[in-house]
Amino acid sequence: MVRLGTGIGWRPEIADAVERMPAVDWVEAVAENVCPGHLPESLLRLRERGVTVVPHGVSLGLGGAERPDETRLTALAERAEALGSPLVTEHIAFVRAGGALTASPRLEAGHLLPVPRTRDALDVLCENVRIAQDALPVPLAVENIAALFSWPGEEMTEGQFLYELADRTGVRLLIDVANLHTNHVNRGEDPAKALAELPLEALVYVHVAGGFERDGVWHDSHAHPVPRPVLDILTDLASRVSPPGVLLERDENFPAPEELERELDTIREALATGGAGRTEALPQPGRTVAHPEPVRTKDRPEPVRTAARAVPEAPAPVRERLALEQTALLSALVAGTPAPEGFDRVRLGVQARALAAKRADVVAKVAPELPVILGDGYRPAFLAYAQRHPMTGGYRRDALEFAGRLLAEGRPADAGARTELREWWQERSGPKPRSRRPGVRLARATRRVLLRR
Repeated sequence: MVRLGTGIGWRPEIADAVERMPAVDWVEAVAENVCPGHLPESLLRLRERGVTVVPHGVSLGLGGAERPDETRLTALAERAEALGSPLVTEHIAFVRAGGALTASPRLEAGHLLPVPRTRDALDVLCENVRIAQDALPVPLAVENIAALFSWPGEEMTEGQFLYELADRTGVRLLIDVANLHTNHVNRGEDPAKALAELPLEALVYVHVAGGFERDGVWHDSHAHPVPRPVLDILTDLASRVSPPGVLLERDENFPAPEELERELDTIREALATGGAGRTEALPQPGRTVAHPEPVRTKDRPEPVRTAARAVPEAPAPVRERLALEQTALLSALVAGTPAPEGFDRVRLGVQARALAAKRADVVAKVAPELPVILGDGYRPAFLAYAQRHPMTGGYRRDALEFAGRLLAEGRPADAGARTELREWWQERSGPKPRSRRPGVRLARATRRVLLRR
């Protein structure tokens, strides 16, 4: 297993700064944001220097009721091969629901949502992970996620759930200590207990990130400095095992490069503090070493298996039950239907507002012309639209449907803005881009004038 060392999440906004950081051993790139045939020059230069690049997927939905989409798996495999990556990572989450298993419209969350820690959900997840493992050219590691709410009737703790998953499939683990802190604040889960139950011998690397607390709810924003409680969890983890790699995540509100480097130094200090309590020597970053010896604790005397057993196929009724549960929950979050029984309605309301806000933010990024055309009216208009129209496809389709809905309602009120929005929508909604040739544009303008007479 490769010792990755200390790394940072590669993002286009900080690409130049990352290239200039001398102590960065490796980077992680969001898989869906890179194209295998047109890799960013920054990533290519990092690869030429020998810096490891790991693709980090966010859209597979391995915890969903349906089997992983073959197209998404193929895309993830292509990115791993294009980047020469030693592994790929994804999340233990569901991101969509509905469809054939429920005979209902497909809904997209646009976010990573927690799976119930039940036997049914575990059976489905194990089969989905094995399908993904078989389709990928390199090992797969899966990440624990942050959550604002809990499922009713859960049968396992997070540590027990992850232990069984690793035991049954042999999958590696990416542990996000910031997410352990989030779940401590939001769900009352003890990070130390979770670490004691985790199969740390399956660990490939660790995520560290910042967030903020509002009204007793912790939001895993990836847009704030790493707080002390998260660093303390990292130190606790490092006192139990030597993490093969640690990575700082930052997705927006990027600080100066010097501040990012200081955060990396703080992370190294937390690792050193934890490592000082261990008796084994710490391998040096960048070296390939054998898989570490299983970690035995009084809480878990038997080591996790590194060789996976055959994973049986999840029965159709199990997938159907999970599909109905996830669809009911997602519908409550994005379509305004009643909250399923047993859920905390207040927390679901917080999550629903967070999902709508994230949709507005991401649509503004993928279609930056919309906030320019609509001005201050963009955000309230989009949030009102999101309350009545759940996302059924990707964010680009969401942007088009939002603009089309506004135009159908005769908005915006300003005629100039409405004309500009119509032009934007027509340019992107057809089967191919509208011609920008002067003669064609003149003909379109002439036709509009004639139609107004």
